[in-house]
Amino acid sequence: MPTILTIEDDSAIRRGVVDALTYAGHEVLEEGDGTKGCDTALRRQFDLLLLDMVLPGKTGLEILAAVRNAKPTLPVIILSARGEENDRVSGLKLGADDYVVKPFSVTELLARVEAVLRRSPSRPTDVQQLDLSGTRIDFARSEAITEDTRTELSEKECDLLRYLARHQGRAVPREELLENVWQIDARGISTRTVDMHVARLREKLGPEAIATVRGRGYMIGGP
Repeated sequence: MPTILTIEDDSAIRRGVVDALTYAGHEVLEEGDGTKGCDTALRRQFDLLLLDMVLPGKTGLEILAAVRNAKPTLPVIILSARGEENDRVSGLKLGADDYVVKPFSVTELLARVEAVLRRSPSRPTDVQQLDLSGTRIDFARSEAITEDTRTELSEKECDLLRYLARHQGRAVPREELLENVWQIDARGISTRTVDMHVARLREKLGPEAIATVRGRGYMIGGP
């Protein structure tokens, strides 16, 4: 069964949602804080996000924007109170798949969840392996493998490669990589950490493994 992450700060509502989803056979991840919830949403693998709009720490809209950036095809259902229509509209414009208005019944929630999951049968899973010009990246083992050699990759090098692979076909800006790979607010920060990690990966994988697109960022292979 699909795994579902619910981010909801009201403990009673969250417990009801978790119990209902668990009873229906789903695996459930839960967070009650916006900041922790955003971190879990970006780092963990799951199949659908149930997202409250009003949260301590990061707001639901901030989390949705970050998730849409990092996981553009992940299904998202907004949980909102009746008076949060503007947030609901903003969430739908940011790419939420559906919304449920509080208070809601277990039957309605499960029906919405199943409907959204049915509409999303071909959502891609996380990248497990990557082939780059004769080099195979095994993310589970953190290794770059050729016919003759195995080269160890650091955790952050794997995270960077995986993120670029998931967004293959477009140049990813440094700021986006800082926010989604390093979990750093990139606004106003001057750092060369992304460039240094790219340089080390080129040393290990070859200079053509990661291309620089001038003024736009980095991408797997070439444009």
